[in-house]
Amino acid sequence: MLTTINTERKAVGYVKLSSETPVEAPITELDTTRPGYDTPSVSVIIPTLNEAKNLRYVLPYIPTWVHEILIVDGRSTDETREVALSTHPKVRIIEESRRGKGAALNAGFNAASGDIIIMLDADGSMSPLEFSLYIGALMSGADYVKGSRFLQGGGTTDMTFIRMLGNWGLTTFVKLLFGGQYTDLCYGYNAFWTRALPALEIDADGFEVETLMNIRALRAGLKIIEVPSFESDRIFGDSNLRAIRDGLRILKTIMRERFSSPKNRLAKHWSWQYEMPRVYSSSPRISGKV
Repeated sequence: MLTTINTERKAVGYVKLSSETPVEAPITELDTTRPGYDTPSVSVIIPTLNEAKNLRYVLPYIPTWVHEILIVDGRSTDETREVALSTHPKVRIIEESRRGKGAALNAGFNAASGDIIIMLDADGSMSPLEFSLYIGALMSGADYVKGSRFLQGGGTTDMTFIRMLGNWGLTTFVKLLFGGQYTDLCYGYNAFWTRALPALEIDADGFEVETLMNIRALRAGLKIIEVPSFESDRIFGDSNLRAIRDGLRILKTIMRERFSSPKNRLAKHWSWQYEMPRVYSSSPRISGKV
C-alpha cells in the first residue's frame, strides 16, 4: 500500500521549491536504490495444535504487510486450518507429523522464504503488535532478537511462581556456563535474520527448543538484543507445557550443549550480514556460513 506524507521543507541543493509549498513524498519512493535500504520480507511461524478458537483472535492483529504466515499444524482435530485460511490472506499451512514445538518450528524454518523469521505462539499470549520492536532491532544491526518478560516494559500474567523460579535458575545457570547477559531464557518470542539459521541448527523437538536456540546463538557469536515483551494469559484452552518435565528437558539440553562442540560459526566480517535486496536477485546471496 502506498502511503504519503505531507511535510513542509525548504529548497535543498539545486531543487527549486517554495518553503510554503507542501511536498507530497511517497514513502516507497524514498531512496531505496542504495544498498542496504531494501525492505526485508517477514515470515511469521506459528505452531498449532487445536488452536482454532485462539487463531480467530490472534491472526487479525498480524499486519498484512508480512510476507507470509506459516501455520505449522500438528494434525489438529478442530478447525485450525480452516479458520487460519479464512482469517488472514497471507496464511500458508504446513503439516508436521512429528510431535513437539521444536519439530513444528523446524518445519516452519525450513519452509520460510522471508528475510526475517518471527516466532509467535498461537494461544494469544504473545502480541503481534510487538513485531515492529523486533524488526526495528534487527534493522538496527542485530542478528537475533529475543523477547524478555523481565526487562522494563515487559511482564507476564501467565507465569506461576514455580515457573518463574525455574526460569531464573536456568537463566543464571546458562550465564555461568556460557556467559552473555540473558534476562529471560525460556521465552519463545524471538526473531532473527533467516541467514542466521545455519548457526542455530535446530535438532530439538520439544519446548527446550527455545533454550537451545538461545544458547547456540550465543555460542555462534551472533549479535543478540533483548527487547521487552509482555506475555498475556492464554485465551482458550490449556497449555501443553509441564513445568517439571519440560524443565528437566531444558536442563538436559543445557548440559549437552556445555559439553558439545559449537555448531556452525558465522563469519565475523560485517559483509556477511548484507544480503543483496531481492531487486538485485541476479547477484549471489551471502550465506555467512564458514
